[in-house]
Parts: sequence; structure tokens; C-alpha cells
Amino acid sequence: VQLQASGGGLVQPGESLRLSCAASGSIFSIDVMGWYRQAPGKQRESVAAIISGGSTNYADSVKGRFTISRDNAKNTVYLQMNSLNPEDTGVYYCNAHVKLAAWRRSDNYWGQGTLVTVSS
Repeated sequence: VQLQASGGGLVQPGESLRLSCAASGSIFSIDVMGWYRQAPGKQRESVAAIISGGSTNYADSVKGRFTISRDNAKNTVYLQMNSLNPEDTGVYYCNAHVKLAAWRRSDNYWGQGTLVTVSS
């Protein structure tokens, strides 16, 4: 299973970005998909997550600004980021809890990371 993230870049404060992450391989189902980020000198933190049924949760710091969504048919998760500020700068990693078969428990997979820089 591979997770391919894209959409990062350099933006000014107040602008928006949309991240995408597509999972590929021998996938039976994906229970949870999410986004984490790691700012320079800090630990990786959870940003947002979405389960297969559509329920979501967000870090307090991004509530009201970020929206996570997924396309189950494409095994893809998105993160719409609005009103970005410099504190949102970091490498964003996608994460997925993937079942390779109905009888197997989920395994945890990570994407390669995409850099988001918010600076004037």
C-alpha cells in the first residue's frame, strides 16, 4: 500500500490550499484517513481525521478553518485549508488505517509528506 500526498506549497497568510492523498495497492477497505503535521522543531500532531462513514474530528487549532473529506471510491482524502496562518507551516503527512482483507485487522500507513509554508 502506498499513500501519495500532494498540494503543498508556499502561500501568504489568509490564503488557502487543498491537500490530496491517494492510497493505492491491494486495499480491501480503509477505516480511518487523516492528516498530521510536523512544524520545525516540534512533534508530529494530528490535524484532522475522517472515518469511512464520514464522521470527522479536528485539532482545536484548525476548527472552522480546515475541512477534511474523502472519496471512498478513489481511496483519497482531502484537506481544504482556509485562512492559513504562519503557525500552520509544516510538513503535512497523510495517514490511513488500511485493511488488506476482510479478516485482517487494520494496518497503519503513512504518506511521504508535503510541505506547507505560510509566510508573507
